[in-house]
Amino acid sequence: MRSIMPKAAILAATLLAGTFLASPALAQQPATEAPIPAEAGVMPVGKLDGAVVPQGYRLDLTVDPTKDRFSGHVEIDAEVKKAGRYVWMHGRDLKVGKVTAMVGGQPVSGTFRQVDPTGVALVTFDAPLPAGKTTFAFDYDAPFGEGPAGMFHLKVGDDWYSWTQHESIDARASFPSFDEPGFKVPWNVTLRTPAGLKAVSNAPEVKTETANGMTVHTFGQTLPLPSYLVALMVGPFVTVEGVVPPTPQRPAPLPIRIVSTKENAGKLDFALEGTKGVVQHLEAYFGQSFPYPKLDQITTPILPGAMENAGADLYADSILVMDEKASTAQKRTFGMVVSHELAHQWFGDLVTPAWWDDIWLNESFANWMGFRIGNEWRPDLNIGAGALAEGFNAMGIDALVAGRPIHQKIEKNAQIDAAFDTITYGKGGHVVAMIAAFMGDTKFRDGVRGYMAAHKYGNATSAEFFKAMAEAAGDPRILPAMQSFTDQQGVPLLTLERAGPQSWKVTQSRYVRYGMKGPVTKWGIPLCMRQGDIRQCTLMTDTTTTVTIKSARPIMPNAGGTGYYRFELPAKDWDALIAATPSLSGSEALAVEDSLNASFYAGRVTADQLIAGSRALAANPDSYASGDATGLLQAMADRGVIAESAKPKFRAFVDGLYAPQLKALGLDPRAGAHAGDDPEKQQRRVQLVELLAGTARDGALRAQLSKAVDAYLGGDQSALDPALFGAAFDAWLGERKLDGAKTLMDKALASEDPLFRPAALGAIGSSGNAETAKWLLDELQDKRLRQSEKLNFVRYVVYTPETRDWGYSWMKAHLDELLNGGAGIFFGARLPQILGNFCSVASADEFDGLRAKFAGKSGALELERTIERVRSCGKLKDVRGAELTAAIAKLN
Repeated sequence: MRSIMPKAAILAATLLAGTFLASPALAQQPATEAPIPAEAGVMPVGKLDGAVVPQGYRLDLTVDPTKDRFSGHVEIDAEVKKAGRYVWMHGRDLKVGKVTAMVGGQPVSGTFRQVDPTGVALVTFDAPLPAGKTTFAFDYDAPFGEGPAGMFHLKVGDDWYSWTQHESIDARASFPSFDEPGFKVPWNVTLRTPAGLKAVSNAPEVKTETANGMTVHTFGQTLPLPSYLVALMVGPFVTVEGVVPPTPQRPAPLPIRIVSTKENAGKLDFALEGTKGVVQHLEAYFGQSFPYPKLDQITTPILPGAMENAGADLYADSILVMDEKASTAQKRTFGMVVSHELAHQWFGDLVTPAWWDDIWLNESFANWMGFRIGNEWRPDLNIGAGALAEGFNAMGIDALVAGRPIHQKIEKNAQIDAAFDTITYGKGGHVVAMIAAFMGDTKFRDGVRGYMAAHKYGNATSAEFFKAMAEAAGDPRILPAMQSFTDQQGVPLLTLERAGPQSWKVTQSRYVRYGMKGPVTKWGIPLCMRQGDIRQCTLMTDTTTTVTIKSARPIMPNAGGTGYYRFELPAKDWDALIAATPSLSGSEALAVEDSLNASFYAGRVTADQLIAGSRALAANPDSYASGDATGLLQAMADRGVIAESAKPKFRAFVDGLYAPQLKALGLDPRAGAHAGDDPEKQQRRVQLVELLAGTARDGALRAQLSKAVDAYLGGDQSALDPALFGAAFDAWLGERKLDGAKTLMDKALASEDPLFRPAALGAIGSSGNAETAKWLLDELQDKRLRQSEKLNFVRYVVYTPETRDWGYSWMKAHLDELLNGGAGIFFGARLPQILGNFCSVASADEFDGLRAKFAGKSGALELERTIERVRSCGKLKDVRGAELTAAIAKLN
């Protein structure tokens, strides 16, 4: 699974539900409070007790997306390991009318009741079930969700559709099940739908017939799958079809389809052709054919990312719906996310974690593969460099004292969703890249292939993956080195000191921000350093080591940027490295940016050096490196570390850095005007527009964009390129305030365009206008708004500096509804992140009072991280705010 974020600064991406936003059908039903019989044993809060092991499922569901509820008959073949009347299993918010178990050819009746809000259920039978084979049968109905959790439905245009999103533990909201990744079995699926609707599941559709006025779609039996990978989609979908031609790994063509809502017809060919290429590159890497008999790539408007259902991946519309004229950023997202999800077809679907504590391996490897294979598919898009950008971003989270290692024990259901975070994706992917680079690409690939072959269509653990890597490497040090990064929290800091004219003393410690203290930690670090053309690598397992490099060029302590560590240099060596940054590779420039910013956060490099670093990074030709050159300074301005009096000088500084670059590139805001430029040039232009119109508030540029919006909203769709939507709508709203927000809202809600609608609503939410913010949160009852859009309004209002204080007061008043409503996988775990733009010890103390609300919920850890970030920022502001403000104020 992969999440995408509408705004890079706000990682919370999901949907909001609660009594003020959600329909009654979506709200969680309370678990039955009747006492649990002693003979049933203790209620499992994580793994089930193993008394029953499923062997196969038959799902027969009646799904009409126009209704409030769906219904089904489910049969589960199982092995009863422990005789008795009681069976622990899963089902959330299901109304189960009939339960039977076949014993010796005779049915034994039972009753089903949910006993826990996470969907733990207890089935009580009228007579004991003997050990051995049995078949359970359930008749039930359940509510559709309004957001991507379980089976959810949505009206798009004039039509209703339904989809499923089951990871991590939401299959239990679609059907009674033993909802654990370790239970990997075949599934037989039948979907009964109104006539004229299409149905999609994991296996090919083998029969379609009519019964009782309904269309009956029968699918072939799947290969072994866990419940979280089961897909059940229904609606008047449009499709484009094709095949992936045979490859050396696969002798027969592979049927593929792109499946979407009617509004996206005519915009699916790019995804069809792109998917073909990605599949071929993945087959070559894994050395084996695509694991399933067909591939459907399906879109929905409200998923905050994508999901790797076997043979039936699900994506947010904006990931797949595009043409060749789409922006570089959108194409990069396509390449990375599609490669990520399709890599899961092998690494996750074909071989599945035995339990959720190994989900990091699933996601970390797929994240690395997403960037790697995406880059192979379209080298011109420079997708691969994004992996390092994401890894360095993860260091900002991992550097906190409050946190978790990549690989951690998960003992409770409430802990599962918190594992799908930046640590798993960003850090995990970067660590995989670091180990692969150190082992060598061929050895690492051979280790992956061996691991896949040993566990094909089964389950595996981290220990088994580590064993395969160590065997492929032929180096026993690899195993403890890998585990030092996966099993320990934190970011290594390598402090370099000159030990002689051509040698360096390197000391490792744990990085912490100013005013924080962390535990003593030691890693096995694949250390690669470079001076000029001389590169030297070693596995650093001791606290200190000495590296000799015979060169007088500036030292680059993270050669290639692949190392998951930060570095610190003497002041003169920092100055030399900063001066060399414009000519560094993009990946090394990213490493410089991260370590320089981290040094400022820790209270070491000076404000003048930080500003010099911004100048140097802005001159680097790589769009990842240059695009965020002033990112830390912008954050310091947003959080008040740079005083209000110096902000005009800061904006002028940004304008001076970037306006000449945009002038050299040229700007015509019309759609497709620059489609002939190479992808990096296109992306650089968009970044410059966003920086100049947003951060610098360049008046002439904002006026030009605002004029283009006038024409666009007036009906001239060619007047504004979609890549500029965000910056242009922000400029337009800056002039028109609340009246403009109301106009843009009506336009957005009348549209199903996967780019225009979210960009327009995002600009309204983050406008920074207090009157607009208050109007927005009063408008959450507007029935035209989707649940995810309602949440996004809350997120934007709270995160935007000009409205955050009022937004926080609103959020605090409605926190119970926010936390207790039904939602998708990313909601509760990430909600506290929207408080991340506060910066004071007093605010951190205020947020301390929220702990009781988050106790026992998936967002508890994220709240601790947020409190630490806000407190640390406040301390930094107290000791360095005046210095940074003075340095900005003296700029010309």
